[in-house]
Amino acid sequence: MTIDEATFRSVLGRFASGVTVITARTADGLDHGMTVSAFCSVSLTPPLVLASVAMDAEMCGILRSVDFFGVSILDVGQEAISRRFAEHEGNRFDGIGYQRGKSGVALLDGVLAHAECRIVTRQDAGDHTVFIGEVEDATVSGDRPLLYYRGGYTQLER
Repeated sequence: MTIDEATFRSVLGRFASGVTVITARTADGLDHGMTVSAFCSVSLTPPLVLASVAMDAEMCGILRSVDFFGVSILDVGQEAISRRFAEHEGNRFDGIGYQRGKSGVALLDGVLAHAECRIVTRQDAGDHTVFIGEVEDATVSGDRPLLYYRGGYTQLER
């Protein structure tokens, strides 16, 4: 027996998660990005991370066609960036500062941390695809994360 979708969403909504923007650059040189809260570490040795992306999201097809993705872990003051990369229209990178990683992916400015990942596994799981990446380069620069909890943004109390 499985639970209904509303109960499942309610239960998982109680799990606070950080907010990331996953980026990729296609062979034609175009940058793509998407807000992802379904992100976590998988292994320390080797250093692996996981991002889960809905199969009907444009980013899913893009991640199926590239070798690398970037992860920008958002700072508490970057809710607007999270919302922008969660939208489905327009060039999400317009007016957003970023730098190029060693693999060529866009890494957003002013974030808590970056990771550049080489995709090592693509696995369909229900209505999502799980992408596992080996972290080949990373930087850390901040200390207060943007959090997502019960369907909205929040922050850690000091």
